[in-house]
Amino acid sequence: MYRNILIVSDNFFLINAFQSLVEGINGIDVSYTCSKSNIALLENKLLKVKIEPIELKKNYLEVIKKYDLVFSLHCKQLFPNELVHSVKCINVHPGLNPYNRGWFPQVFSILNVMKAGATIHEIDEQLDHGAIIAQKEIIIEKWDTSLTAYNKIQAAEIELLKENLPSILEGNYKSNHAKEEGNVNLKKDFNALCVIDLEKQVTMNEAIDYLRAMTHGHYKNAYFIDKETEKKVFVSIDLKPESENY
Repeated sequence: MYRNILIVSDNFFLINAFQSLVEGINGIDVSYTCSKSNIALLENKLLKVKIEPIELKKNYLEVIKKYDLVFSLHCKQLFPNELVHSVKCINVHPGLNPYNRGWFPQVFSILNVMKAGATIHEIDEQLDHGAIIAQKEIIIEKWDTSLTAYNKIQAAEIELLKENLPSILEGNYKSNHAKEEGNVNLKKDFNALCVIDLEKQVTMNEAIDYLRAMTHGHYKNAYFIDKETEKKVFVSIDLKPESENY
């Protein structure tokens, strides 16, 4: 069994959920860390665990010496090659590999109509690429936004962890590589999506899909520039399916 475990995460929900899953498991020591820039998480008093900042690029040698298993739970840092070659590293990824590997998979699944879901996989040198341990597909409805799709995915991730964490900790899980390489979306690809081209001609279906892909709660994503004031004007959409009682 892996005994010294490091969690690297920038996601409040997944940290608390993971802590609940490992609570009461004897013989393991779990430490929780997040990106140094994630001040909101570091100061969040609703976390069930003590969390420390970490910079993997600078501190990977310390991680190698101290831990024998590292979990990435929506971590915004890339794992150094030296780390993934020295320690077993597992990623809980909010996408159904190999579709839309990389940043914000649910956004691109809405736009390119590729499968969405959650994947637990080993980490290798490539982005969201290692051998797949477990997956769960979710269905994105026509009224889902980036946020509601993401919430479905997080729930699927917790289910996968419940089902597979014991075998991962014991080191006796089975894994398989994806049959194809799939596609990758980077942060710059998402940033490019945020700028609305007011002259672009699209169908209403394409416009609605774009806006719901870019709508994520209070986040200001999609915008256009007002020519008179030169200010950004942020745009989102509110979708509600007809209820049975309507």
